[in-house]
Amino acid sequence: MSHFCLPSGMHRSDITKVAPLVRRRVRVLKGDALFHPGDAADAVYAVRVGTIKTCITTASGRNQVVTFHLPGEIIGLESLVQVTHACRATALEDTSLCLIPSDVLKAQAVHIAPLRNRLLEAFSHEARHQRDQAVMLGQMTAEERIATFLLSLSERLSARGFAASEFLLRMSREDIGSHLGLKLETVSRILSRMGGAGLLRVRARNVAILDRDMLEHVSQGLRPLLPRTQPQAPRMTM
Repeated sequence: MSHFCLPSGMHRSDITKVAPLVRRRVRVLKGDALFHPGDAADAVYAVRVGTIKTCITTASGRNQVVTFHLPGEIIGLESLVQVTHACRATALEDTSLCLIPSDVLKAQAVHIAPLRNRLLEAFSHEARHQRDQAVMLGQMTAEERIATFLLSLSERLSARGFAASEFLLRMSREDIGSHLGLKLETVSRILSRMGGAGLLRVRARNVAILDRDMLEHVSQGLRPLLPRTQPQAPRMTM
């Protein structure tokens, strides 16, 4: 699991410089917070095992899920430019992370190109996520949002060596709805309709993608989500 804490493509001499930056491993139990809004932002975390969700509290007091972090992804990039955290990070399952002090990380990134490139890649990913999220909330239908979310989750898991066609949703349907700007009932209804249309097999939190092409068409608004047609029973004649 070391590649989740250290950037790839480094020479041995660079590894000897970067490895000591990982000061310690952090373990967060399911339901516990890694950090809260207002906490000192003095470290960057790399997820080794588990899943973390980040949330913000709106002016009206509602919690809004910003994103979900999977193994290999970085949390706390704001610590490189901010003094305190603006969101809350909570473990959706027992999670293990690597802690790297942000001040040491910034100092070493100036001299180690692979480390600097990894940080730039992470910032680029954050910017791309914010852009995609704005497009999703502003232009997509509920069906398109859920299809896009499932495809994105599948691709991210596949990139980390996990199965792309069948996976466990570590987040609740309520969390998914908060992230996508949808009500809990809407998320549950559309997942059921996708199952009925033959796109997915949904059993509790276990999801299997059965028709990826059709799911992509739904995500792009190219085809409406229709239930799978059932054969009609023969009509009785008198």
